[in-house]
Amino acid sequence: MLHIVLYRPEIAPNTGNIGRMCALTNSRLHLIHPLGFVINDRNLRRAGMDYWRALDVHEHADWAAFRRSPHAPRRLWLFTTKARRSFWQADFQDGDGLVFGNEGSGAPDWLHAEIGEDFRVTIPQANPALRSLNLSTAAGIACYEALRQTGLLGAGRPN
Repeated sequence: MLHIVLYRPEIAPNTGNIGRMCALTNSRLHLIHPLGFVINDRNLRRAGMDYWRALDVHEHADWAAFRRSPHAPRRLWLFTTKARRSFWQADFQDGDGLVFGNEGSGAPDWLHAEIGEDFRVTIPQANPALRSLNLSTAAGIACYEALRQTGLLGAGRPN
């Protein structure tokens, strides 16, 4: 199983898109609080997250609670614009966690330090003058590359 870890996400529709992807790929979603929105039926419906109850989602009070959780992955990869290695150079394994900072400020420096340079990767972009990809787009790219490498998704359904 792959784990998608969102550190203090701020925008409900991004989290909703990522949740849908996790449900479709049988990946576990970890939400590290505080969130920038409230997860309730009204917000879930508005963000089109009617599948939320079928999702394997774990909420954690903070980073320390996430790290103590028996459901947390042992190995973490931080996706960040502050990495030297491309995610194509990573060697993803079954059970890995893909960590993403929030939409406003990304991941804090202490999180970069905790994960370490060997497990920080970036998604290359042709125009470095622009800031970065949208959170849900980045998570989708990363998730599917990790699934491809590990074979966890299989061949998929035929068309």
